[in-house]
Amino acid sequence: MTESPSLIFGFHPVREALRHNPHRVQKILVCKGPSNRRRRDLEELCRRYSVPVEQVTEGELSRRVPGVHNGFAAELSGVTIDELESTRDGDLVVLLEDVQDPRNLGAILRVCEGAGVGRVLVRDRGSAPLSPTVVKASAGASEWLDMERITNSAAEIERFQKAGYWVYGADPEGRPTWEIDLTGKVVLCFGGEANGLRSRTRELCDELVALPMRGKIESLNVSAAAAATLFEAVRQRTSAKKDGPRVPDEASPG
Repeated sequence: MTESPSLIFGFHPVREALRHNPHRVQKILVCKGPSNRRRRDLEELCRRYSVPVEQVTEGELSRRVPGVHNGFAAELSGVTIDELESTRDGDLVVLLEDVQDPRNLGAILRVCEGAGVGRVLVRDRGSAPLSPTVVKASAGASEWLDMERITNSAAEIERFQKAGYWVYGADPEGRPTWEIDLTGKVVLCFGGEANGLRSRTRELCDELVALPMRGKIESLNVSAAAAATLFEAVRQRTSAKKDGPRVPDEASPG
């Protein structure tokens, strides 16, 4: 097994090491300066697992790490690349907005973890907070997911599109999920229980996807819809790995 460097850097790698291998984290390094949400998140994890925190200048941290660190690094002991690699699919992202029922939010997070979603973005305003009810409904999945609260869905969608992601929004007017290529870099957007996705979000999506209903009920609960959509994506992505890389027949999104 290939040995990793003794230092990892960047907010997300450091947070994942603290969540899943805290006994291997000797200490974390943070740049001096005012506190922010990310810093508070890492400091809370450090308190939980009794990991020391050392403040350093940005110049000192930049000299110690070989890439973009975003103000965070961690010293690790005896960790291999294989041990740090996750089963999550880094190219599969879920964006949630206005999911107000904490049990629904927890159920969706459980689905996301089971489907190997790489990141989950939750629009802060209008969505249920990450409460004990959410954690319980997620069956602990919230602790294993790479989650982030965001303030602006539109800005995040545009950022992902510029990075080469295809963005699909769940909407009753969309095409069936099995008619759409859900391999490659994909963001799946799910809206709230009452009104679904916000109009601006729907406008920005590259395409809308749907689960055609054949019975008397017009729609599924958002967590059930997320489960069906995500595992169709898993089916396609698993098949794509066996059949070879995706060869797009259209220009990249954005």
